Amino acid sequence: MAQDIAVSPRRYSLGGVQFTAPKLIPGLMLVATPIGNLGDMTLRGLEALAGADALLCEDTRVSGKLLERYGIRVPLIAYHDHNAQKMQGEIIARLKRGEALALISDAGMPLVSDPGFRLVAACVSEGIAVSACPGASAVTTALALSGLATDRFCFLGFLPHRQGERQRLLRDWQNLPATLIAFESPHRLLDALADIAAVLAERPMVVARELTKLHEELARGTATTLHADFAARPAVKGEIVLVIAPPDETDPPTEELIEQAITAALKNAPPAKVAAQVARELGLARDDVYQRILKRRDHAP
Repeated sequence: MAQDIAVSPRRYSLGGVQFTAPKLIPGLMLVATPIGNLGDMTLRGLEALAGADALLCEDTRVSGKLLERYGIRVPLIAYHDHNAQKMQGEIIARLKRGEALALISDAGMPLVSDPGFRLVAACVSEGIAVSACPGASAVTTALALSGLATDRFCFLGFLPHRQGERQRLLRDWQNLPATLIAFESPHRLLDALADIAAVLAERPMVVARELTKLHEELARGTATTLHADFAARPAVKGEIVLVIAPPDETDPPTEELIEQAITAALKNAPPAKVAAQVARELGLARDDVYQRILKRRDHAP
């Protein structure tokens, strides 16, 4: 656990002017942090950070830059995927003693693709108060900028690293009547776009890169056209959010999509189960899918 440092008084600064923050009430406070531009920090969030007894953060170096920007001096406690289980008991003990702790992620709202949900669940189980200071989120920012349907959306988190798992995830959600949103890393972007093209065909989509930063980019097209665009670049950098339009209910699945779904499913299940699975995923008649599988057997060498 990080060593506490003297914090007196609890302050933060804006434009060279210092402000005193009230002491944060005991419990756990979830505080959203900027996803790129440090100027996106909310006033209430600054008060919460400055008024906390300590901050739980993914990377103390990243969080340290934010605190330095606003002149905040509060102890930092590393809390991330690799030490969450080990740290949870000690954090809960501090909260039970009446401390006020703030939980932040490297960027955006805590608990979105980070281990904070385990800590919140533990606090709820122990009767410890949990509150939030909402703010920046890469998910909703990318959705709002995408120009795609915003009435219903589904966040898939980071896409799986392996092709088979990635395609399986996309197939599981391909018929959902909602915009799909996912995080991806630059070095896997081309592989992800290739799989999106294979499973979701030519849906409109957006690759949102470096949101709120100097080199913010929203590349629009289909998975195929975007794959060609990014493949032609010498390098792709920055944080990436993928936003994919919902299925067009008027367009039936293509022959290629049906056959690809059958081929992928046959690797893990017998024909009868594959027929039911593919029919459910693509909105087809089970018997029609089963007949396709039988025809494959008839023409097999």
